[in-house]
Amino acid sequence: MKPTVIIEYCPKCNWLLRAAYMAQELLTTFSDDLYGVTLQPSETSGRYTIRVNDAEIFDRKQQGRFPEIKELKQLIRDIVNPEKSLGHSDKS
Repeated sequence: MKPTVIIEYCPKCNWLLRAAYMAQELLTTFSDDLYGVTLQPSETSGRYTIRVNDAEIFDRKQQGRFPEIKELKQLIRDIVNPEKSLGHSDKS
């Protein structure tokens, strides 16, 4: 079964649009590699985490920032399809 990306965001912080943008980018880039992207409102204030299935790959509080979309695509790619080229978003 293809992996699912879960973006857990704080609705009180108005981060739904950021989460939806990232979901759109991931679904466009990984249309053949992902089962889907789930947007999950968090009950914890200030939370913005990204998981692939049950593995957390990014936590805003731990990193002290939001992920750049290029960085997020690389993290997801390395898990779901390591051979996939991301074109201009790829690592050097």
